[in-house]
Amino acid sequence: MRELHRAGAAPEPRALTHRAILAIAAPIMISNVSTPLLGVVDTGVVGRLPDPAYIGAVALGALVFNYVFWGFGFLRMGTTGLTAQAFGAADAAEVRASLGRAVSLALVVGAGLIFAQWPIREVAFALLDGSPRVVGLARDYYDIRIWAAPATLINYALLGWFIGLGRARVALALQLVLNITNMLLDAFFVLALGLGVKGVAGGTVLAEVVAAAAGLVIAARQLRVFGGRWDVTRLFQSDRLGRTVAVNRDIMIRSLALIFIFSWFTGQGAKQGDTILAANAVLMNMVAVTVYFLDGWAFAAEALVGRAVGEANRAGLSAAARMTTWWAAGVAVLAATVALLLGPAIIDVLTVDETVRAAARVYLPWAALVPLAGVWCFQLDGIFIGATRAAEMRNAMLISVVIFLVGWWLLKPWGNHGLWAALYVHYVARTGTLLYYFPTLVRSVAA
Repeated sequence: MRELHRAGAAPEPRALTHRAILAIAAPIMISNVSTPLLGVVDTGVVGRLPDPAYIGAVALGALVFNYVFWGFGFLRMGTTGLTAQAFGAADAAEVRASLGRAVSLALVVGAGLIFAQWPIREVAFALLDGSPRVVGLARDYYDIRIWAAPATLINYALLGWFIGLGRARVALALQLVLNITNMLLDAFFVLALGLGVKGVAGGTVLAEVVAAAAGLVIAARQLRVFGGRWDVTRLFQSDRLGRTVAVNRDIMIRSLALIFIFSWFTGQGAKQGDTILAANAVLMNMVAVTVYFLDGWAFAAEALVGRAVGEANRAGLSAAARMTTWWAAGVAVLAATVALLLGPAIIDVLTVDETVRAAARVYLPWAALVPLAGVWCFQLDGIFIGATRAAEMRNAMLISVVIFLVGWWLLKPWGNHGLWAALYVHYVARTGTLLYYFPTLVRSVAA
């Protein structure tokens, strides 16, 4: 294990190898795929019930939590970048402090979300369009799942910390604990006990708590290996805390803007009826599997770029960006091919409703080819997160939202095909805006 110390010069940077990239990316890809597979299982479980309203309810309920929880996704992304840079600089005290700040913030924010659950619910569902039956079921889902807030956010912080350290196998283990537990509980609560969407939400809450407890135990053992002790002064040191807040604030704005795009997509689908809403939900589960799979390479870029920044190693940054992106591009081609070939069978597994199946097959090519359009911005996200260039990420995403909305308005006459095309506009906009800032990022690191 790499030697760390409290302060001082980092060891000489080592040349990046494909084996080093795979050591991080492969476990993360496996763990990431388990996350959308949970959504697939949720959809498949409620899809056994012969009413598309159940699928639509889980889609809308999950959408609310995309805002409620992933708005605080900076607890994962910001922690990864800051931890990787501290690790690259061989600063053990800051590695420990990065975890402490993230977990403390997760507890505070999680408690606040539970306290504010009623106004959040009323505002969220007032903004979403759906049939009364779908919205009523989605509210039931929300009322239970909100209690997972502290555990969910702690899991974000832990995942970011372990990825920043390059401990991808630990991240894999925790994600598997979370998602396998969740899948089993969801299936039991819904199929065995007949609890419907309430069972899906309850299974998620219990699984988040189990995973958070396991993660904290593993983190405590890791810190004992690093040595040292908790230093409250270091934990809340004004300049370091200020940097953490600034990075997290900008990533939060960026995340909310991204979630807005997908929320808009879901909301516009809902306006076209329960069948289109359910069909898009089925297809977006397929998209999520491929996107999370590709994110393994983006996560590798986060850790390796962050480490290079901590080492003040521009050559290492360029190598990490280039090598991880080539791997991601190859995997994107494979993912799109598999999605096109197996898409009809996957649709049949996810829903028994024939009208939803037929609608999903019509729009399948749009979903299957998302990896080819999105892989470039996914990798750029990872590079910018590792370098903690959060302000540029924020600006790029806000510009991309405007471009997406213009694209949606222009493509609106083509119905759901136009809606999917607008999603592609968003991917192109994200890539272009981040590429604009990329040269500045590279120049910011010492040669």
